[in-house]
Order: sequence, then C-alpha cells, then structure tokens
Amino acid sequence: MADQVLIGRKEEQEILQRCVDSEKAEFVAVFGRRRIGKTYLVKRFFKDNFDFYITGIYECSKKEQLSNFQRQLRNYSGKKFKKPTDWFEAFDQLRQYLSTLTKKHRIIFLDELPWLDTPKSNFTRALELFWNEWASDQPDLKLIVCGSATTWMTNKLLGDKGGLHNRVTQSIHLAPFTLKETEEYLLNKGIIWNRYQIVECYMILGGTPYYQSKLQKELSLSQNIDNIFFSKNAELREEYSFLFRSLFKNSTIYQRVVELLSKETRGLTRKEICDKLKIEMNGKMTECLENLCNCDFLRKYNSFGNRKRDVTYQLIDMYTLFYLHHIKPNSLPDEHYWSNTFYTPAHTSWSGFAYELVCMNHIPQIKDALGIRSVQTNVYSWRSTDENEGGQIDLVIDRKDQIINLCEIKYSTSGFEITKDYMQRIQERRESFRKQTRTSKALHLTFITTYGLKKNAYYGMIQSSIDMESLFD
Repeated sequence: MADQVLIGRKEEQEILQRCVDSEKAEFVAVFGRRRIGKTYLVKRFFKDNFDFYITGIYECSKKEQLSNFQRQLRNYSGKKFKKPTDWFEAFDQLRQYLSTLTKKHRIIFLDELPWLDTPKSNFTRALELFWNEWASDQPDLKLIVCGSATTWMTNKLLGDKGGLHNRVTQSIHLAPFTLKETEEYLLNKGIIWNRYQIVECYMILGGTPYYQSKLQKELSLSQNIDNIFFSKNAELREEYSFLFRSLFKNSTIYQRVVELLSKETRGLTRKEICDKLKIEMNGKMTECLENLCNCDFLRKYNSFGNRKRDVTYQLIDMYTLFYLHHIKPNSLPDEHYWSNTFYTPAHTSWSGFAYELVCMNHIPQIKDALGIRSVQTNVYSWRSTDENEGGQIDLVIDRKDQIINLCEIKYSTSGFEITKDYMQRIQERRESFRKQTRTSKALHLTFITTYGLKKNAYYGMIQSSIDMESLFD
C-alpha cells in the first residue's frame, strides 16, 4: 500500500503493512513529537483510502468536535446522521455505518486524538466501549490513531488502567529523521548541498520533516534559514510558543526547564534543575521531565558510575536549542542575521553543542563506524566529581568487550588538529576518569569530528577517529 515517494520510515511502513495483512482487528497508535510526520506517514501509506477519517481540532469544545464528527460521517457514508449528543452516540453511529460496508479492509483513522478528548467529554470511555464491544471482533477492521501530545498518548491510551488497558495491538513511536533520511528528503526536493551543509541544516532544524519542508532549492542554506526564521514573514519564528502550548496544559514550567537546559550543555539532575529554578522538587517536576523526554525534547542518562537516581536530563531538540540561542535573544531581528552570524562567537558556542547533539542522535552509526555494531554497549556522559581535575567527557561508550571509548566531539570547518597542550589535557582527563571510576577496562581515546583529524605527531596517540561521513551510513 505504501507510496514510494515516502522518504524513510521503512520499519514503520513494515509495521503498518503487517497490521493490514493480519487476520484480526488491529488498534494501532502512532505518536511522536509535533511536526514529525505522523499524519503524513499514515495518509501516504494508505493513500487516503480511509473508510472514516477525522482529526481533532485544537482548543475546540466537545460540541464543536462532535459537529465535525457528524460532518465527516456524512461525507464518508453519504447519509445524514443526526448530530450526536455525546461520544457514545457518535461511536454508535460510526459502528452503524461501518457495519454496512463489505470490503477486504475497513480502515478508520482518528488523528490528533488528544484534542478530541476535551474535559469531561468521556471520549476515552466511548472509544473504549466502541473497541471492546464491537470493533475488536471485526477481523477486517484496522483502527489507526495519532497524537502529537505524546504525554496523553502514553498515559491515557497506552498507559490506561481501565478498559483500554493493553488494547492497543501495535504502537509506533515516530522518531525524527536521521541524517541519511534528511539527505534523501532534501534530494527529493531538488536541494543539492554537501554533507557539511546538511549537517548544519540538521543542527538547526533537527530531523523534523515539516521544518525541512520549508526549505527552498533555489536558496543557499544561510538564505533559507534567514527566510524561515528571520525575514519579515518568517514561518517558523513563532513556532516555539505554539509548540509548547499545543503539547502541554501548563506550558510555562516546560518552557522554563528547556530554557534552563539550553544553557547547560551537559544537562542537569532533577535536583539541580529545581534548585536553579527555585521550585519544589516534587511529583509535578518528575512528570514534567518525563513528559519532555516522551516528546523527544530531552534525553536522560546516567553519568558513568553514578546511581540511577542521579539521572541527568539534557536538551536534545535541535530546533528548540537553535531558537533559544539565536531567535529569542533577538527582539529586533536582522533579516540577514544567519548570513551575518558565521564565524562569530555566538555561532561557535552554539555549533559545538549542536554537533554533539547530532552525534548523540546517531549512536548506531557511530558504533558501526567503530566496528562495534554487534558488541553490547551502554552510552553515558561523564562529569568529574573532583573540582580540581577531570573536567567532562562528551560521550562514553562502555563496551562488553572490556573497552571504553572516551569520545571527544569536535565541530570545525576543516580537519581538526590535536596540539601538544590539547593532547596533554585529554590524557589527564583519561587518567582522572580511570581514577574516579576505578575501571579496569582499556580506555580508548576516540574523536568524532566533521572532517577528521590532521595527521601530526599526536595523531597516532588516538585509538580511533571518525568523521561526519560516518553519521550518514
């Protein structure tokens, strides 16, 4: 069923195809960050051949949602149903219509499911009754639901403790594009850039297809960024505030957290976040951090050797990082801001952090490049517990084969050169790591750069080096 124009998403398409081919009713939940392409994936895969389709309307009442449901039911059935008074009646009408269809598959697509679930509407209970009482016994029926409010999807649908508990037969967490998928997408749009430019594009827009769709092939990368972020009618300049309002009910605390973490490149623990924001460390903060992780804004990791309760939270959403570093601080933006920002301190400080995040999002590719794809690993970062020595290590790959890769991530416009002083610093950091963690494993110094390392007297003292080309594999 899949449309060949659909870029990437091969695993997700295979899952959808298996659900279509199965001989039982399927309840498929697709969730992920807003603008990530959930609706596009489902519509393209099924080529809009739905027997019923509705999308929730942002911040509309139960009455307005039901009116929209009535219109869609009339459009698909060709019959005029009376306006339902509640969701139980609405789903009963849907069942009446679907029962009249005789075909190989009956496909229902409910998009933006969280927006349909307005306060006190009993939407989820009505959906539960529809599925449990009738739909689950229809082997040809395939129910696909989507939602950008990942917290709602994981807590109220996948995590439901009532009648919907364990009713979802297949869940798909749609992740951002990889660099390779981004390259394919840009080529499909006729955009011909070298891989350094694609990496920088990814550092700004991340792997979010909707943002990438705003790029124009006749413009350079810097012209495109000026156009969509800094021009008079910039399409993505106000995206940030809407993004958080549409995902979280109390969006202020969520924005405060990500704005704090945008300044802390290594991330912070929950206690450190609460201390810096001067707020109480309670269940609400835990929920906030978990929701941000579920929506792919943050990642959480353990610093090597630390206990789980000391988990660190780090901002990983590329667009959010770019917005907070370059857009929010400029109340009177220059329409050519990005073209004029290259090689400035602001660009340098942002680009180093952003490239680290690109690498963090491509750990499987890094493992492939190091030749350890089949080796069991755990990934960490590390901060010294001694203020007088050690510093921090960007990426620690702890391997089951008794080796630890201590990775330095460097973003530069040419090959990176290791100087005598720099070599001394990373050797001292390696020994501090060994001393503080008390590891007996072999410690390999590893560089992940854009254009590789320049060969000099210190090049041979590095155990492994990979460049940005490896991130595209």
